[in-house]
Amino acid sequence: MIYVDTSAIVALIVNEPGSAAVTAWYAGSKSQIVSAAWCVTELGSALGMKQRMSQIDAMQVQAAWERFERLAGNDLRLLPVEPADFHRAAMLTLDAASGLRAGDALHLACAERAGAKSLVTLDATMAKNAHRVKLKPVALTVG
Repeated sequence: MIYVDTSAIVALIVNEPGSAAVTAWYAGSKSQIVSAAWCVTELGSALGMKQRMSQIDAMQVQAAWERFERLAGNDLRLLPVEPADFHRAAMLTLDAASGLRAGDALHLACAERAGAKSLVTLDATMAKNAHRVKLKPVALTVG
């Protein structure tokens, strides 16, 4: 089981610098991929921010959302976020040296609880912290 965070999901559905690397990984992956249901909110926020910054327009947002719905309907299993995940995420963020933001720590807590073995992310801080929850970051070549 491989956990994907929102940075990887965004790269799968919107053209950005890491898209080729994440798409290549996805095309070759034979493992079950999962993410916390929290990614739905983060994705909506990321798409809204891209539109506000004029990186994409409303039609592109709609098309990206539809691609996400197909991904979630076919290949991505969304995991519920449990109350204990919030506590675990808080414990992860208490280490100031980790550099973890709350949402990223919540992803790590959910991945840990689910028993994921690997993490797909474009976020260097997430990749650096993956070992704390016994996840192996998937090496992506971003060109």
